[in-house]
Amino acid sequence: MTDLTGVADEGRSLLYLRPSIQQEDLGGLIRANGWQVDTASDIQHANKLLSGNQYRVGLVHVDGLNHELIDAEEMLATQNSIAWVALANADSLRQGNLCRLIHENFVDYFTLPIAAGMQQLFSTLGHAYGMACLKQHSQREQSFDDYEMVGSSDQMKQLFISIRKVAVVDAPVLISGESGTGKELVARAVHERSRNKKGPFVAVNCGALPENLVNSELFGHEKGAFTGAAQRKIGWIEAADGGTLFLDEIGDLPLEMQVNLLRFLQEGTIERVGGTQTIPVKTRVVAATHVDLSRAVEQGGFREDLFYRLNVLNLHSPPLRERGEDIELLARFFFKKFKVDAGRQVNGFTRKSLEAINRHPWPGNVREMINRVRRALVMCDGRMVTPVDLGLADSCENALVLTLEQAREQAEAQTIRSALTRNNHNISRTARELGVSRVTLYRLLNKHDLVPESDQ
Repeated sequence: MTDLTGVADEGRSLLYLRPSIQQEDLGGLIRANGWQVDTASDIQHANKLLSGNQYRVGLVHVDGLNHELIDAEEMLATQNSIAWVALANADSLRQGNLCRLIHENFVDYFTLPIAAGMQQLFSTLGHAYGMACLKQHSQREQSFDDYEMVGSSDQMKQLFISIRKVAVVDAPVLISGESGTGKELVARAVHERSRNKKGPFVAVNCGALPENLVNSELFGHEKGAFTGAAQRKIGWIEAADGGTLFLDEIGDLPLEMQVNLLRFLQEGTIERVGGTQTIPVKTRVVAATHVDLSRAVEQGGFREDLFYRLNVLNLHSPPLRERGEDIELLARFFFKKFKVDAGRQVNGFTRKSLEAINRHPWPGNVREMINRVRRALVMCDGRMVTPVDLGLADSCENALVLTLEQAREQAEAQTIRSALTRNNHNISRTARELGVSRVTLYRLLNKHDLVPESDQ
């Protein structure tokens, strides 16, 4: 049970951002009240502390942020699990930009000087700590396990947060990610947390639609519309009325058919093939792709206007190789899920199996993980799953000849990939996090054949 009186429990940590030495230093008084306080002198210093520590509460002198306002907004927005409390001079509260910053990102604020109100500040910090704990616990309890979206990595935590944010907004969503990363699971999670959750969830694989039947499949057709149309057919878009339409592999939709989809997104109406009636359809459109649509637009393979219609809100489903600790977590999750397939008692993975699982690059991502674990449970002859059962015996053999230099190269590439993902492929922020210059980061990207999604 969390104490909300302001008396700090052991281990309570607080980030104290004090950009100017001219500002009143409250760090010592807060420490004397039982808090562990880390002080940052600017946004860059604060971000370094945030990357290596976990804080529930942050205390910020907002007066000193005028020159770092954009960076401050970005930090506060991305660290929304922290309960932020502001300190400001009375004159600052007349500035519109600082008022907006406080209103949008802070749970409370205090006017300086604060000497007479320290006890109230301690109480507020304690309450903020308690509310942050409750928020974190609440988010943890909102499990995504129903959709096999299991993960505790930073990438997945950010994805879960983003899903909750976009789900409540009635706007198109574009999900990017490699094949096998679970983009449909992301779409289902968005649907189940949306206002349309009681409506149907209709999934359409655009890459599997016969080119000559795309219009009929998406928009439906009337009886006699073409040879073989023996009766009226309701299309996938109309079937999703009142719910969510998931268009998987939208990048494979033929170019000449994209204009019809664009018209539906603009007008919210369809016409069945061979029909003349305009039919209103209200559905949330969620699209997914494993290709770079912006590049496809540049190459003329995808309509630019349709791209911008679909890419209102975007989510990224990270590849398994970038999810670190999630790899073994997922293996154990699917082992438990499919254990019954073994038809006999299988107790778990051998140590070498876990080593092989963590070493494997998983080009097929989560889909490959599911297939290997299911096959292993069927093929396993003993009580423990071996690398051979998983089809990963080669990974164990290759590990024996891995040189120290190769290990360093792999670790360096993985660190850069993870940093890019955490920073949404922003080059400047990634370079800052890694402690290198932009020039050095570009050199490392070329060295490891890594291509950022954006250059900002």
